Amino acid sequence: MLRADFAEQGTGDDETTNDRQLPETGVSASAPAIGIIGVESRWSSRMLADAVERRTGTRRIFDVSRISADLAAGRVFCNGTDLAQMNALIVKKLGDSYNRDLLDRLEVLHLLHERGVPVFSKPASMMRLLDRLSCTVTLRLGDVPMPETVVTEEIDVAADAVNRFGKAILKPLFTSKARGMEVVDAARDDLAARIEAFHAAGNTVLYVQRMVELPGADLGLAFLGGEYLACYARVAGGASWKTSTSAGGKYQPYEPSPQVIDLAHRAQALFDLDFTCVDVGETPEGPVVFEVSAFGGFRGLWEANGINAAEHYVDYVLGRIGHGG
Repeated sequence: MLRADFAEQGTGDDETTNDRQLPETGVSASAPAIGIIGVESRWSSRMLADAVERRTGTRRIFDVSRISADLAAGRVFCNGTDLAQMNALIVKKLGDSYNRDLLDRLEVLHLLHERGVPVFSKPASMMRLLDRLSCTVTLRLGDVPMPETVVTEEIDVAADAVNRFGKAILKPLFTSKARGMEVVDAARDDLAARIEAFHAAGNTVLYVQRMVELPGADLGLAFLGGEYLACYARVAGGASWKTSTSAGGKYQPYEPSPQVIDLAHRAQALFDLDFTCVDVGETPEGPVVFEVSAFGGFRGLWEANGINAAEHYVDYVLGRIGHGG
């Protein structure tokens, strides 16, 4: 978590093994300093850092859990590096798991952004995506079609919703890749017991979403700078209802209809992100959006389409900070 002791910070060398030190004066005019907010052990963070290194000659991954902020001075450090000296920061991962702490980490990046360091995507935009409920509310206010959803803290209200839906998915508010989600069936389950157990597991706010009929796959549509990049399908593996790769799903190339692309474009436009992926399901009643992500898309684009999203993203960032080719 965030630390608040700054006695020796700002003058020492950066001791991280993944940071090849720039000169003390900071930023080279010909080779901008671009840092990755990520996790060194994660493939997508390394992919992005590698793309930055190919373009600039330097490679820096900053673990946001090791960032400290002097709020009075408005300065932010990571292992002795003053992040105000960076030309830009690209956010790929805020931690190994989704939880409420990530919102606090984004607040520190928001401080940097407001102090003049370009952060991609803007922290204020990403904040609305970490919490599933915040994302859902934004999409519904934008009239984006989604599966029917009930949000409540009352177990009996949640049970009534499942009875109305027939089958529903209980979704944690902070999660990714369908982790922690549970299917409940009104015809087969003891709804009160299932929902009480889900509630007791730390899900104070119950997010209950109708389980829609899908053709064994859902779609990920990636956008860069608000422009459509490509689409991939996540195809369920084995007997699991989940299409996520963590549940055995596989990525495949997919050519979406203009209607699906337009829907995804409308959804992502509500959040003002630099890179994003929109999860879409094609139901018998028409396409619906499940969520918009500020972090996903790299693996799917690479495995399904052979697209190195990191290369495209770094070129985009260089152009935005005035170092484009």
